[in-house]
Amino acid sequence: MRPDVFTHRASRPHEPLRTFHPRRAPLGRDRTDALERLFDRWGFSVDDDRVPPPRTPDGLLDTAALFGRTAPLVVEIGSGMGDATAAMAAADPDRDWLAVEAHLPGVAALLLLVERAGLTNVRVAHGDALRLLRTAVAPGSLDAVHAFFPDPWPKARHHKRRLVQPAHVALLRDRLRVGGTLHVATDWADYAAQMVDVLTADPDLAGGAVERPAHRPVTRFEQRGLDLGHEVTDVVVRRVR
Repeated sequence: MRPDVFTHRASRPHEPLRTFHPRRAPLGRDRTDALERLFDRWGFSVDDDRVPPPRTPDGLLDTAALFGRTAPLVVEIGSGMGDATAAMAAADPDRDWLAVEAHLPGVAALLLLVERAGLTNVRVAHGDALRLLRTAVAPGSLDAVHAFFPDPWPKARHHKRRLVQPAHVALLRDRLRVGGTLHVATDWADYAAQMVDVLTADPDLAGGAVERPAHRPVTRFEQRGLDLGHEVTDVVVRRVR
C-alpha cells in the first residue's frame, strides 16, 4: 500500500475534537518499504475506505477474521513507535493486540517490529482510535484498553482535547467487558491529576494510581522524560459493572 493513499478525514461537526496532533514526518526507505509490504497484511485504515478492516454483517470490526482466531482483545490507543506494544504482545501471546496510531512513522515502525519478532497477535490500524471505537467496536468486547503518554495538550485552552475526560472515558468503559481494564500513563503532573479525578469519579470503574506494572515496559519516549526528571504516573481502573 503506497504511503500517499493514507489520509486523515476531518472531524465531523458532531464528533468530539481530535485528541492528537495531526503531524507529518518523513518515513525513510525502511518504513516506506514496510508500509508497502506489510500494511495490507497486518493493517487497516480507520479513515480511508480503500484499506478497510474486515467487518461483520452488522458493520462491526470482525476481529476473528482480522487475527484468524478468537481471543481476548487489547486496544492500544496511540502506540507511538510500537516498542511497548510489540514487547507486551510478545510476552502475552494468548491475547490479541490492536494498535491504533495516527502517525504513519509509528505505524510503519510497529509493522517492522511485528515482522522481525514474528508476532502473530498484533494488528495495526492507522487513524483516530476514538472514531474506530465509536463506529466499529462492539460494547463489552475488549479485555483491555491502554493509552500510554497521550498528547498532554498542556495549554489550558486545549484541555478539552485531552483523551482522558468524562465523555471519552464513558466510551472506553462501554467497550470494555465487565472486569476489563483501562490503563493510562502520563509524565505531565496536572494531566495525571486529571486522569485520577476523571477515572475514579466514574461509578462503573474501580482503581486508581499505581506503581508502573511490570508488564508495561519503559519506552524510549518515557525514558527521555525520566532523564529530564519527569515523574510518570500510571492509572489502572477496572470496569466493575
